Amino acid sequence: MPNSFYITTPIYYVNGKPHIGHAYTTTAADAAARFQRAKGKQVFFQTGTDEHGQKVLEKARERGMEPMAHCDDMVVHWKEMMERLQISYDRFMRTTDPEHMKAVQGVLQMLHDRDLLYKQGYVGWYSPSAERFWTEKDLIDGKCPDTGQPVQKVEETNWFFKMSQYQQRLVDHIEANPGFIQPESRKNEVLGFLRQELGDLCISRPKARMSWGIEFPFDEDYVTYVWFDALLNYLTGIGYRPDGSTQHEAFWPADFQLIGKDILTTHAVYWTTMLMAMEVPLPKCIYAHGWWMSHDGRKMSKSLGNVIDVELLRRNFGLDATRYFLLREIAFGADGHFSYDGFLGRYNTDLANDLGNMAHRGLSMTSNWLGGTVPAYGASTGHEEALVALAGEKLKEFDAQMEGLQFHKALDAIMDVVRATNKYIDTTEPWALNKAGNVDALNTVMRTVLEVSYFATMALECVIPNKAAELFGKVGKTTEQARADLVAALHVGVDFQALEEGAAVEVGDPLFPRFRKQPEEIAELLEAAKAAEAAAKPAKKSKKKKKSKVKEPITFEDFSKLDLRVGEVLSGEKHPDADKLLVLKVSLGEEQPRQIVAGIASKFSVDDLVGRKVVVVANLAPATIRGVESQGMIMAAGGKEVVDLVAVDANVGEVVR
Repeated sequence: MPNSFYITTPIYYVNGKPHIGHAYTTTAADAAARFQRAKGKQVFFQTGTDEHGQKVLEKARERGMEPMAHCDDMVVHWKEMMERLQISYDRFMRTTDPEHMKAVQGVLQMLHDRDLLYKQGYVGWYSPSAERFWTEKDLIDGKCPDTGQPVQKVEETNWFFKMSQYQQRLVDHIEANPGFIQPESRKNEVLGFLRQELGDLCISRPKARMSWGIEFPFDEDYVTYVWFDALLNYLTGIGYRPDGSTQHEAFWPADFQLIGKDILTTHAVYWTTMLMAMEVPLPKCIYAHGWWMSHDGRKMSKSLGNVIDVELLRRNFGLDATRYFLLREIAFGADGHFSYDGFLGRYNTDLANDLGNMAHRGLSMTSNWLGGTVPAYGASTGHEEALVALAGEKLKEFDAQMEGLQFHKALDAIMDVVRATNKYIDTTEPWALNKAGNVDALNTVMRTVLEVSYFATMALECVIPNKAAELFGKVGKTTEQARADLVAALHVGVDFQALEEGAAVEVGDPLFPRFRKQPEEIAELLEAAKAAEAAAKPAKKSKKKKKSKVKEPITFEDFSKLDLRVGEVLSGEKHPDADKLLVLKVSLGEEQPRQIVAGIASKFSVDDLVGRKVVVVANLAPATIRGVESQGMIMAAGGKEVVDLVAVDANVGEVVR
């Protein structure tokens, strides 16, 4: 179907509960599916659970349950994860579904009839943890190369799929289709694997050893190897049947099959050669993403407080912030490091300071000064045309990056417009326009800010669906209208004419309220982690404490000489001659922003600071610091090392007393 889009996640094993990796893959697929739906595509998004195999059987036995009862019990956890993350799947596939099992048997029979399966004795090293056989040369220190777990020497008769005869054909396909396996490093990994001789694939397990699986249609003593069964779900879930039915062709070949990098070989080699044998086209793209790891590279442990608890983040920061972080923080395809402090920083910078602050300022000022309705455009301030052009350019970039699943780049493109709009507010100074009674220009500024707020959330709706819907309601729009406006903007261009003049605006609470510190639940986790880490370190000899030196007291008259103001960081760059210094442009509500050199680069990057409200000593005599003039001082907390900035939630130019 020309206007279709089909995306899949791996189907997840039911021998455990969901974790960050599962949430990451599924959220990525969901954002892609929502975006394509918004563009008017006929979308099919499939996820689900893998419910056969030895590990499932062993887990069921541990629990004293029948395998099917174990699967029915465990699948609840997976569906709960999908619900909490608001995953908009079209089908949740279970490999114990009768129609899937019947279709798998049909494929086995078809391949058998084509003389692509054979039965023979085999001696090999079997890995229960990976549920596959290895040759002697594959083993690493006598253990499974995938899991590092012990292997067993097994001698038995099994059914084999003639995978080896498709080796060169697969190599040719990969080389002829550069985007087939992504990212590039994964493609090279598969081609490296295929440079060695490819053997045939054992696709059965004797019932005498492992009975929990789909029975072979032509040999009742065997069940199907779990991977051969599981991989077929991508086809059977959209109606594939080996009887000549064409129902699946409405969505096949899949546009994207998302997987973790640990299951690359099974998808890029097993699955592709199976499809070749079935005479079914290969998917357009197999995308193997990386892993989330602790920020310090250590093994994750609850006692160390470095476990990534997605539900903890959702409860404390909200679903939309959690989804945004997962897709914004790292390149899709690369490994990423996680910390709760890093999450808080990203939340405050992108969502609270940039997007949330922009929208709330626009809504508040419109409500306070312009009667609480979307104003008509008035006199130009000379800056609107550039902002419209930037939005048009960045929307095209957003579209291209979303099409390629480069979520972090797509999100950053929209945030570029948001950051530019915050600077636009500071440049046009609507508070000054209001004070001067320049309603014409004020109308233009407020209309522009409201239009950008709508534009940004319209694009980001696929990632932050709830907060986007909330903003739509505040400016008199619905999600359906926003999606139609997105399509129009992509096809016709951005003109900032999407809102209805005179529509009521609602201020309400900020979309993303700023957090000054970690929520209590997370703070307790981090404190417990510090205590555990301290307890694990060897005790140090106590040192005598030095007496603190108190500087000579000052009078109130001395203190009152300080002119402390709240400023907003507009932009910045690294000092050209000092690694620990940043050169920042800070607006204090004056005609021109101040240039301030601050020794805070060890703690903050420029991206961390743009949009942040900081306390500035405004009447400090100008000084030249390593060749760069500084017109004030930003107040920070800490001793030799900066811990945080002294900051407040206040309007630019407000004096601190």
